[in-house]
Amino acid sequence: MAGRYAPSPSGDLHFGNLRTALLAWLFARSEGKQFLMRVEDIDEQRSSKESAESQLADLSALGLDWDGDVLYQSTRYDAYRAALEKLDTYECYCSRRDIQEASRAPHVAPGVYPGTCRELKEEERVEKRASLAAQNRHPAIRLRAQVTSFDFYDRLRGQQTGPVDDFILLRGGQEPGWAYNLAVVVDDAFQGVDQVVRGDDLLDSAARQAYLGSLLGTPAPEYIHVPLVLNAHGQRLAKRDGAVTLKEMLIDAPLHTIFSRLASSLGYEGVNSAPQLLEIFDPTTLSREPFIY
Repeated sequence: MAGRYAPSPSGDLHFGNLRTALLAWLFARSEGKQFLMRVEDIDEQRSSKESAESQLADLSALGLDWDGDVLYQSTRYDAYRAALEKLDTYECYCSRRDIQEASRAPHVAPGVYPGTCRELKEEERVEKRASLAAQNRHPAIRLRAQVTSFDFYDRLRGQQTGPVDDFILLRGGQEPGWAYNLAVVVDDAFQGVDQVVRGDDLLDSAARQAYLGSLLGTPAPEYIHVPLVLNAHGQRLAKRDGAVTLKEMLIDAPLHTIFSRLASSLGYEGVNSAPQLLEIFDPTTLSREPFIY
């Protein structure tokens, strides 16, 4: 049994990222689970080794420890390919513009792929494949889903039902790349993760991931989608909001003060270290409302 945190190494973690990482650590450690660290570096254009090392150093500085070695998704491509071969899939030749235009149809739910390429005839596929190849582009690979919704459990919200469509498993384009929804399910199963704590902006993806796990024969983890940190305008906190990364905050305040701010955002005043917070952490008191930074 294990929880985990899995940042994308595309820059320094900000206050909201650090808060979610702290919560993932607290939930796992307070319940006697292992806590694992995974670097989601499958987006090779945005990821960097330097960013990953910086993120891990920041988490360690805050007192968050993890069990075993860090798992890098860039080492897991063979596992993703093996999983893909077990699934019923099809090639998709749609551009983003094609999908946006199709999604404007009155019978298509927002954010759901309308199945444009699902039932193409083979001669149509040959033509579209050749057209993409002439542009030095590859088709995406989508799951041929057999359901339109799927149930999952979230500790903070109870039983949930979310939409499922023919979501992408392998991205297309000039450089094909593994999609988050496939990689996260395969790696959670591989690492024995049975608890996923993450921001509630990812709540909509849980049904797709739970359904994919059922197709691959792996049980869905317990999801805990925690409220985000928002800026003063009610928008999701981002690096453009000022001194929000650990390195920036350390310019004006010592580390224990920054940790105290994180603890305060969870409702605990006067707590200056991770071990101290772990001793008094009560998951049942966690606010369901976003924290305003």
